[in-house]
Amino acid sequence: MSVRVLVVEDEELAAEAHAAYVDRVSGFVLAGIARSARDAGRALDLARETGAPVDLVLLDMNLPDGHGLGLLGGLRAAGHLCDVIAVTAARDTRVVRQAVGQGVVLYLLKPFTFATFRDKLEQYADYRARLDAAPEEVVQHEVDQLLGSLRPSGSAPLPKGMSPETLQAVTAALRGADHDLSASEVAAVVGASRVTARRYLEHLADTGLAARGVRYGPSGGRPEVSYSWG
Repeated sequence: MSVRVLVVEDEELAAEAHAAYVDRVSGFVLAGIARSARDAGRALDLARETGAPVDLVLLDMNLPDGHGLGLLGGLRAAGHLCDVIAVTAARDTRVVRQAVGQGVVLYLLKPFTFATFRDKLEQYADYRARLDAAPEEVVQHEVDQLLGSLRPSGSAPLPKGMSPETLQAVTAALRGADHDLSASEVAAVVGASRVTARRYLEHLADTGLAARGVRYGPSGGRPEVSYSWG
């Protein structure tokens, strides 16, 4: 049976994109789109009343009529037991901690690629499949396996030839800067070649962690690509 998904997102383009992404992932079906906390509550109530309850909510934290965490608390109080994946630009550690404390199973930071989105949904689908196949009473290792499917060890592999240590150094240089940096400037900070620094910066930009910009010289010469965090 397909997982029924409600997208809760106030920005129209983002909501449509997330809905389209859901339709592209096997085993998931779009149950609807809600553009506010109020609409989300109504949609979940209606789905339950019609006998087709929502299984999973993709929840933005910044809604026009309240915070996502407030909506989540209200849903739990109303008896909605659907799982929740936070899909948000909120990077505040306090928000992440509170989200986990309120039962958010996964946390997906904007912006992201379809591949990242698909990976999160497939990770959740694996958890659901394990849960459905589990006996009524479980032993410790079965509990560990269930929870482990939501918290896989390790991270996505880096492209061939890239090292975690250099990526960490480039990331630290970019995050610690109070203005955008060029590949040459990052290279000077981390002690690498410009070509190497640019490769890591492009990786950060492609994965949505850094933003590309254009910097023009004082004499109006050839523009240079610059990078900033977030």
